[in-house]
Amino acid sequence: MTGRILSGVQPTNNLTIGNYLGAIKNWVDLQRQSETLFCIVDLHAITVPQDPKALHQATLEVAAAYLAAGINPKESAIFVQSHVHAHAELGWLLSCMTPLGWLNRMTQFKDKAGKKRDNAPLGLLAYPTLMAADILLYQTTHVPVGDDQKQHIELTRDIALSFNHRFQKDVFTVPEPLIKGEAKRIMSLRDGSKKMSKSDPSDFSRIHLTDTADEISQKIRKAKTDPAPLPETLDGFENRPEAKNLATVYAAFMNQTLEEALPAIAGKPFSDFKPLLADLLVDKLSPISTKMLQYLDEKSELETILKRGAEHASTRANQTLKQVKDVMGFVSPF
Repeated sequence: MTGRILSGVQPTNNLTIGNYLGAIKNWVDLQRQSETLFCIVDLHAITVPQDPKALHQATLEVAAAYLAAGINPKESAIFVQSHVHAHAELGWLLSCMTPLGWLNRMTQFKDKAGKKRDNAPLGLLAYPTLMAADILLYQTTHVPVGDDQKQHIELTRDIALSFNHRFQKDVFTVPEPLIKGEAKRIMSLRDGSKKMSKSDPSDFSRIHLTDTADEISQKIRKAKTDPAPLPETLDGFENRPEAKNLATVYAAFMNQTLEEALPAIAGKPFSDFKPLLADLLVDKLSPISTKMLQYLDEKSELETILKRGAEHASTRANQTLKQVKDVMGFVSPF
C-alpha cells in the first residue's frame, strides 16, 4: 500500500485494548506500507470539560502508548495536534464554509448532546470541521477508522470536494476510509452490545493498557458471559454477543481471525477459557505497559520525539494551509 495515512486518539482517560486492537496495533503495520502521521488529538478532547492536569498527563500517556506499541518515530511522525497551529487555523476556515445542516446531521453530536442540545458547546457541533482539517492538511489519502467514524470521513470528503469545486482547483486530496482487521470494534466486557469505551462509568467494562496482571485477571473473570460453552462454528455466536466479544479479543491477540482461532477454543466452558484469555492478555500487554512507564519516567526523550514529530508535521501542514489561504484571497505575510 502507498499514499499517506493520518490518524489519532483523544487523550481522555486511559487507553483500552479497544483502542489498541481497533487502531494502534494496525498502525504498526501501516507505517511499513505508507507514509504515516499519528497525532494525539488534544484539541478534540476539550469538546467536553477536561481537568487540566489529567489532560496533560493523558497526552503524554497516549504518546508513550504509541511508542510502546511499536510506532517507530523514525518511520512515522508522532505529534500533539495543538503543537501544529495549522490544525486550528484550517479548522476555522473550513467551519466558515461548511453548511450548518451538514453538521446537524452528524449522529455523534446528536448522541453526545442528547436532550441538552442547547447547552452543548459549539466545539461539540463543529469539531467535525476540525477533524476534516486534521486530515486535509496532510493531503491524506487514507484514514484508518472504525465503523462509527465513517460518517466523519464522508463529511471530510464532502468538504474537500466542495472546496475544490468552489475555487476550481484541486487544493485538497479527497481521502478514503481504511477499515481493517476483524477486531476493529471491541465491545464492553459488561455489555456485548456496546462498544468498549474509556468513558464508561464501570472500570470493569474495559481493560486498560496499563492494567496490572491482577486487574486484567479480575476483569476477565467478572466479564459477562452466558452458561453455554464456546461454540464449534461461527454461526454458534449468533445472539451471544459477550461470548463472541471475548473470543474476538482472544483471536486478535493471537493475530488470527475468529475463524482461525475457533478450533483451539471451541467447546471450552468459560471457566476454562477465561483464565486462558487472561494469561494471553497479561503476556501481550505487560511489555507494552512496561515500555509506557519507561517513556513516562524519562519524559525528555518523549518530549524530543513529540517536538520532532510536530516540526515534520508543521512543514507539510503549512504548505497546504498556504495553498488554501492563497486561493481564498488572503494576503500572505510580508
